[in-house]
Amino acid sequence: MKKFLAIVLCVLMALALVACTGSGDNKPDDGSKPVEGADKLKIGVILVGDENEGYTYAHIEGFKKAMEACGITEEQVTWKYVIPENAECYDTACDLADSGCNIIFSNSYGHQSHMVQAAEQYPDVMFVPATGDTANVCGLKNVVNIFPQTYQSRYVSGVVAGMKLKELMDAGTVTDPYVGYVGAYPYAEVVSGYTAFFLGIRSIVPEAHMDVMYTSSWFDLNKESETAKALMAKGCVIIGQHADSTGAPSAVEAALAEGKVAYSVGYNIDMLKVAPHAALTSAQNNWSVLYTMVLKDFIEGKELAHDYTAGYEADAVMISELGESCAEGTAEKVAEVIAAIKDGSFHVFDINTFTVDGKTLDSYEFDFSTMNSDFTAVQYQGETINVVSDGYFHESEYRSAPYFGIIIDGITSLTETN
Repeated sequence: MKKFLAIVLCVLMALALVACTGSGDNKPDDGSKPVEGADKLKIGVILVGDENEGYTYAHIEGFKKAMEACGITEEQVTWKYVIPENAECYDTACDLADSGCNIIFSNSYGHQSHMVQAAEQYPDVMFVPATGDTANVCGLKNVVNIFPQTYQSRYVSGVVAGMKLKELMDAGTVTDPYVGYVGAYPYAEVVSGYTAFFLGIRSIVPEAHMDVMYTSSWFDLNKESETAKALMAKGCVIIGQHADSTGAPSAVEAALAEGKVAYSVGYNIDMLKVAPHAALTSAQNNWSVLYTMVLKDFIEGKELAHDYTAGYEADAVMISELGESCAEGTAEKVAEVIAAIKDGSFHVFDINTFTVDGKTLDSYEFDFSTMNSDFTAVQYQGETINVVSDGYFHESEYRSAPYFGIIIDGITSLTETN
């Protein structure tokens, strides 16, 4: 074991600040044989929830698939469930490092600062906070961030919603293409997702408009339900979400059963079990792709990137099964859009498809510095880069975590009192 750790340390000291876009070379093999050296690995996994929460369930399933792809056994993995985004995460990460873990993963953005703190204390252990944004600026060689290109599946799920909206309008059932969105927080991750969703809708129904309401929580069944009800009360006929419970789809299903025209697009998990008539689809992440990339590179002694990301080209994102209420022709349209994303002929944030304050977004200087945990000051200084070129906003290319935080025309953020 000591010899293995020494090899790992040498690899860590050689890390460079480069981006990994999930190329075919890194794509996990279906039914691949165990990676040589995998049996020497000891892994810690810190989770903000458990299998009863959709977001964490997706991570658990993804990590187990990555274990299978790499030949890692359950005995090599220590799972830590329902770890809050506070000092308990730091203590848990340190305990895992002290127990001999070579690499430690966490699955929530709020874990990141505590994982980085632990990384400072344990330079011979690799720390991988999912959804984080500081790996390429914190100056530590043993921190890696991972995040899939969820905005792609968000766009595709928006196309599904747009097809339904058009069907309702063509039938005269709906005259106002009014869409609602239940968001957790006004972070770039959420803004990027709902903007992509909206653009997908507008690719089918150009006059669509959308209101967003925030719950100030990633997982709150009652709050998400009440927010969906509030949006439907305002007249929204499609309800999307970037929140982790089944609250919104369940509320939409109940409203549809009562005769209201309303349909739902979920996130993380297939919502058909809770909304068999209202659910159209869900945007989903296949976390196994990124977990497998990192684990294989680490086991094989390769130089790890500070950021790992992948999209449809590596099957890292997807949408769930189409519901029975989807419009005719939806499956064919979805296949067409996914093919265009995969071959690079279409980019989700094409600047010709939206405006900001009535103007085309010809350039956008983004500061990749990151803030401290209470967002009062810059903690890590990053570069400022123009992320618009070649006719589109280059999301998730300069780091894995989303940074499209722009409110485009046609979308309005609401408060509970609006």
